[in-house]
Amino acid sequence: MSLTPTVPGTSLYAAIKGSATFVPFRQRIFTAMWVASLVSNFGSLVQSVGASWLMTSIAPSPDMVALVQAAMTLPILMFSLAAGAVADIFDRRLVMVVGQVFMLLVSIALAAQGYFGSLGPWALLGYTFLLGAGAALYGPAWQASVRDLVPREQIPAAVALNTLNYNVARSLGPALGGVIVAALGPSAAFLFNAFSYAGLIAVLGLWRPPRAEQRLPPESMGPAMIMGLRYAGLSPQISAVLLRSASFGFCGSAIWALLPVVARHLVGGGPLTYGILLGALGIGAIVGAFVSGPLRHRYSAERITRVGLLIFALALLIAANSHLMVALVPSLIVLGTSWVLSLATYNMTVQLSSPQWVLGRTMAVYQMTVFGGLALGSWIWGKLADQTSLSLSLSVAAFAMAATFALTLRFRLPASATGDLEPLGVLAEPKVTLDFDSRNGPIVTSIAYRIESRNAPEFVAAMSALRHVRRRDGARNWMLLQDIAEPELWTERYESSTWLEHMRQHQRVTNADQAIIERVLALHKGPEPPQVRNLLEWPMVALGARVAADDAKES
Repeated sequence: MSLTPTVPGTSLYAAIKGSATFVPFRQRIFTAMWVASLVSNFGSLVQSVGASWLMTSIAPSPDMVALVQAAMTLPILMFSLAAGAVADIFDRRLVMVVGQVFMLLVSIALAAQGYFGSLGPWALLGYTFLLGAGAALYGPAWQASVRDLVPREQIPAAVALNTLNYNVARSLGPALGGVIVAALGPSAAFLFNAFSYAGLIAVLGLWRPPRAEQRLPPESMGPAMIMGLRYAGLSPQISAVLLRSASFGFCGSAIWALLPVVARHLVGGGPLTYGILLGALGIGAIVGAFVSGPLRHRYSAERITRVGLLIFALALLIAANSHLMVALVPSLIVLGTSWVLSLATYNMTVQLSSPQWVLGRTMAVYQMTVFGGLALGSWIWGKLADQTSLSLSLSVAAFAMAATFALTLRFRLPASATGDLEPLGVLAEPKVTLDFDSRNGPIVTSIAYRIESRNAPEFVAAMSALRHVRRRDGARNWMLLQDIAEPELWTERYESSTWLEHMRQHQRVTNADQAIIERVLALHKGPEPPQVRNLLEWPMVALGARVAADDAKES
């Protein structure tokens, strides 16, 4: 799906009028999941308000109150990568159900202990940490399941709507939480959160997504996590998103972290003022989701994120120096719009740049990156505001955001979707006559090509692209060799840790990768295809034992 303009002559108004932003709602399962997720997100925000308020009563130290938010965020940083591996290895729907049921049980226990007045500060932090762990388990599986909910061409719109979902809850949820806590107490907030999981569990229980046939044993957790980091790091599209989303989250976190202080000290308001400012950000999030479709069809992802960060920086600078609500509220609406547009675009790029087999892990790495930037930025901008002034801290964050424009010149987003990432599924099975365990290795693969001298430069360029594919999918020690006695003979060589891992690499080849492979094969000269050899490396000790066993059989 192209991210460049498809109807250059149309006006933005006409594009909005015919917007495809809300097309995913035509999918009944997506609509049901979206509504249930919105309720669940509201429940989480209400629970957070209840926990923070209760902590002010049982342990009024500012440090302990601050630890409530840390206990909710820390598990996402600690467990997201493992959760992403779980989402890729096991049934994602089942993973989401387990995560939601776990959080439901924790919320019930928290509400019960709070109701009976036996909840101490560390127990409250423990329950909050467990809820964060459940959210960490659920998140990557939910993000990776978007492709199962809507057609591929609707993924960008679905991502924008999901980003809107969270930001609406984030803007309005605390106000609802404040009303519940004020009227019924913190335990009621915990119980509200428990009930908020029920709808999502019911929808997940009825959903039957398609399941791909698994021809190989599932990956182990440790190697799967390493493979996820490897894929994200070796994918230029994803690594660019990680760097830019981390910097965007780091700089943009200033407004989210310091908004209560803005309400109290910058414009001299109270809780109602804080609610209005949160609402302004929420309105901006709605606007951002609404215009994302038209903008995406008129402009590239690169242009949207570049302009978005500059607008965010300008609006943040205005907010930093606004002492009147009449100036502050519009700037916050603009901030909310830019926030949703940018993060939705980054999320969409990771979605469309990842094949299904690793999607949970790449989304987990993206989630860790954004939350890591948010957590670090919140702490730094808070410290700076404490040591200097609120306006200066927000202004520095605004200038830092503008400075990140330099990253966009070096780390560019793809101009269009990265091709068909469905598995190729037609590669011939390697011939095997040796009797050995599939867990044995390393496996050394060599492929001999015969290339005419005039085609050598083009061949080297094509092999550079193929090298990227091989290494990204798990190959080690890749190299290209040229025969010094017969210069037309070239050999590609790489290693796999085991035979099973080698077979997994075969399954990871996508239709987009096949175009690169065909480009290489087109340069091969000769009636026969390139000769492929898969060699099992035997350690000397194991080789000696095998020779001795063979001698014993012969005797």
